[in-house]
This record gives sequence, structure tokens and C-alpha cells, in this order.
Amino acid sequence: MNPDVLIVGGSYAGIAAGLILARARRPVTIIDSGLPRNRAASHSHGVPGQDGISGAELLKNARQQLLDYPTVRWLQGEVVHAQSTVEGVEVRTADGQVLAARKLLLATGIADRLPELPGLAERWGSTVLHCPYCHGYEVGGGAIGLLGGHPMSAAKATLFADWGNVTFFSQGLPISDEEHAAMQQRGVQIESTPVVGVQGEQPTWLEVELADGRRIAQRALFVPAMQQMATPLVQQLGCALVESPLGVLLGVDMMKQTSVANVYAAGDATTVGNITLAMAEGVRAGIGVHHALVGEDSVPR
Repeated sequence: MNPDVLIVGGSYAGIAAGLILARARRPVTIIDSGLPRNRAASHSHGVPGQDGISGAELLKNARQQLLDYPTVRWLQGEVVHAQSTVEGVEVRTADGQVLAARKLLLATGIADRLPELPGLAERWGSTVLHCPYCHGYEVGGGAIGLLGGHPMSAAKATLFADWGNVTFFSQGLPISDEEHAAMQQRGVQIESTPVVGVQGEQPTWLEVELADGRRIAQRALFVPAMQQMATPLVQQLGCALVESPLGVLLGVDMMKQTSVANVYAAGDATTVGNITLAMAEGVRAGIGVHHALVGEDSVPR
């Protein structure tokens, strides 16, 4: 028998939505590829009651609790195709399984696109970071860098000063008089020479290499990671996208339904957030899907 709901993505938003639907006694199948967005980070922070736990452990515990509900089925795999049908939705996995349901929830997250500088990708999640609320406290103060190049970078430089002694590497980004004054007030140093790469073997520091040959040691370098959809399913289904300052997001309404009938979305693909916000989005989506199911079940046939 087909489930009422297929959830693609078994990370924080997907599990949170699945829990809501399981507690409503609805049959749910979750398909997960095992590649959460925060897999490069050793620990997760800012999660009430779980601060400092590893992301893998947090997901393991959440998954085990979810699977205690008898209406939940978990499949390990990658969904490579999705389409709308007369009855609802249908997906196909990489190993050839075809699954159908009345509703589809995309909790597939986003892919972070880093600036194309040597040394950034291999340090992503350790000394190259993107979110001060997730990692800033653990950096421990001292010299930290903020890489410019994105229109919002200069405005954020003063924010980062709460986590260390900030050097703003402008990367040619124009800085307004107001932004310059705010940085000066907050003790932010401005470096206009372009960054050409990062080096450093130790996991607790790195060196920012400048175009003039100088190297500046930093405890961490925060970079603007642009967002793109982590899966082609969004385009296959024809879901509308919306522009955000850090890339594209899936457009959803208050109940987390996309522009496509019977297709919902939650998590980082719909909002710029973190673990707790992704969970909250998943709860909203689970409630939205359940309301839609009840609405359909209430129509006389």
C-alpha cells in the first residue's frame, strides 16, 4: 500500500515533519541519501538541550525515535526523478524503485557554493565557516577574517566583531561611508588587497594569502556561501523559485506548499537558517500536509 506522504530528505526538517505526521497516525515513507548539509562540521551548536552534540549523533537519535512509530518507513537511497500524477506524486530512486503517494515533501536542503579560491573547500567546516551563530563561539576569539565579495558582506562585518578581532577582506567590494564608520566603531580592520587563497596545515588556524604575497594568520575565515538547490527534483517538478541575498530558495506558502499541487517543502531549501529553524520549518510542513490530507478525506465521495 502506498503511504500518504513521501518525504525526500531525512535530515532535520524531514525528520521533524515525519514525526508530526507519524503522531497523526499517517503512513509516511522517508527516503534519505545520508548527506546532511552540516556533515563537514564536527559538532552542532545552538540546539536547545543538545548543544555541542555531533550532527551525526543528533540525526541518529532523532531517526531512532521516529522509527518507533509503526507508520514510518525509512529507505536509504537517492531520489533521481519526481513527477506529479493524477493521484498525487511519484518518485524514482537511483536503484530503480518507484514509489507513489498523495503528497510529497521536499526536505532536500541546499548545496553551498563556495568562492573559487584555493584551500577553501578542504577546510570547509573546520577553519573555513559561514555562520557565526553556529561556529563563532568555538573559534574562541582572536583574529578572525570575513571574506567580502558579496553585497551583504560589508554590512555583516560589524556583527562578527562579537566573536573576535575582525579583518574584513573586501575583495573589491565598495564600502559606503556609513559602513566604514560602523566598522571603525567596532574595531574592524579593512584589507583591500585581494585574497588569492588560504593555507595552513593545523586544524585550528589558517593563513590568508593576499595578492601581494603577504599572509595573515587567522583562527577562522568566514565566507559567503551561495545557495543552490541540492537536487534537480525541484526543476523536474516545476516548483517556483525565489531569489534571496544568498541564492535561490523554494517558494512556499504559509502551509509550506510549493507552487505545484501536492508538493511541499521545508528546511534550508525554503529559508536561510540553521538546525533549529530547519526543524521548525519541518514541523510547519508536517502540519500543513496533515491539514491538506484531512481536507481531502473530509470530502464526500
